Amino acid sequence: MLPLLLASSSIYRRDLLARLRLPFNCSSPDIDESHRPGESARELVERLSLEKARALADSHPGHLIIGSDQVAVLNGHIIGKPHTFDKARQQLMDASGASVTFLTGLTLLNSQTDGHQTDCVPFTVHMRTLDTEQIERYLRAEKPYDCAGSFKAEGLGVSLFQRTEGDDATSLVGLPLIRLIDMLLTEGVIIP
Repeated sequence: MLPLLLASSSIYRRDLLARLRLPFNCSSPDIDESHRPGESARELVERLSLEKARALADSHPGHLIIGSDQVAVLNGHIIGKPHTFDKARQQLMDASGASVTFLTGLTLLNSQTDGHQTDCVPFTVHMRTLDTEQIERYLRAEKPYDCAGSFKAEGLGVSLFQRTEGDDATSLVGLPLIRLIDMLLTEGVIIP
């Protein structure tokens, strides 16, 4: 089996990949993650997942490189990581009673052959109707400022959900393991 490399510095993605009990290393790709004019959210995450993997291919020959990128879409607009309390509060107020769709681009690149598999895995969160006090209480408790959508689904953020919809809940956290396993199996990786 070729060695696995996760093209990410995300602790969330690292923790998810560790669930597969396969040895892997991590390296952060240095790419421009700007949204191009006219590019759909799906096109954006697919392109960025591939670019992240390709950015590490020369420095990691003979590896299977996993690239992933995620955006949250609310009312047809991409919403990013809030980074501040005020922006997070506004994102959650806007999402109150609405649906937020997370699109996660995933690429598995074989740097030995330059072959790759790329896909986009959607997952939708239908939010409860929230008031300002609930939102602020949540933000003070969890501080999800580095998370698109302003919540951590793997933590207390689940209390903000009315229901979820999608094939792979791990895609919500940023690395769709079910689809990744399919890709790894195609490359001949034996999953324990």
